[in-house]
Amino acid sequence: MGNRPNVKLSTLVEEYNLEILRKGSDYDRCRVYTDDVSRPGLQLIGYFDYFDVERLQILGKVETTYLQDKTTEERRTVFDALLSRPIPAIIISRGMTPFPECMEMAEKHDRTVLRSPQNTTTIQGALIAGLRNYLAPRITRHGVLLEIYGEGVFILGESGVGKSETAIELIKRGHRLIADDAVEIVRMGDNQLVGTAPELIRYYMELRGIGVVDVRRLFGMASVKHDSPIDLVINLEPWKSDAVYDRLGLEEKETSILEVNVPSVTIPVRPGRNLAVIIEVAAMNNRYKKLGYNAARALIEQQDRYFSEALAQQEEEAREKV
Repeated sequence: MGNRPNVKLSTLVEEYNLEILRKGSDYDRCRVYTDDVSRPGLQLIGYFDYFDVERLQILGKVETTYLQDKTTEERRTVFDALLSRPIPAIIISRGMTPFPECMEMAEKHDRTVLRSPQNTTTIQGALIAGLRNYLAPRITRHGVLLEIYGEGVFILGESGVGKSETAIELIKRGHRLIADDAVEIVRMGDNQLVGTAPELIRYYMELRGIGVVDVRRLFGMASVKHDSPIDLVINLEPWKSDAVYDRLGLEEKETSILEVNVPSVTIPVRPGRNLAVIIEVAAMNNRYKKLGYNAARALIEQQDRYFSEALAQQEEEAREKV
């Protein structure tokens, strides 16, 4: 399957407390590659066109009731056709007892049979949600991720520009660290990114001249958070005298991560600039923009109204003189 995102079947069994009724010989190495789960409907009458063999199959009350009215031989034919396909596993919901023909064909084709005490809709929804999390596109980027006034702010910049030092100042000001140095980013759905830290370095930071510090122990549990949506990307770069920086904020820039566009700003770094305060303002301003208020546009509109009214007044005075 190449490098496609996947999750071990045994991981799902443990997480969702599924009972193993029969373990296929490939159980320990079986992996699930798709974030959807199927209930065989048309397959029970022999229609297998467009049947996705990578999906987990769930037998619920409806399917069981339908099969109860069939003869033993008919059920054997149904399960023979279904379990001859290389599906990861079949799951019996509601704690129901599987048909003997199901276990017989699972033995014949060496398939895994599982059981859940939950009703069909509940276990199906839980599995789909879990699979989408496990199989979501993901990437690791160098930077610092913090939660500032409820906004997930992802700080980027070349090594030595001051990302970690600025992050420490922000943490001292009451904001929370999610990840330093390496940020694992997962795309949830079509347009949301969630960032967290690799388990091995979670809540640790490296400060040049001091070394590694444990933020959770130094500043307390309130100073850290496990994960956060990414709402704003801030690029820190050394001040360039010949560069032209946006002074009004009318130009709304975006950074693409995993094909999701995130609002971004570039902040030039030079001695004397309080980066922590500037980043706080950027986070608050981004929050206001999401609520529909853009200070730069409001200023331009206010100026346009002022000059329009002044021009109209001049024209009125000119007409009165005539």
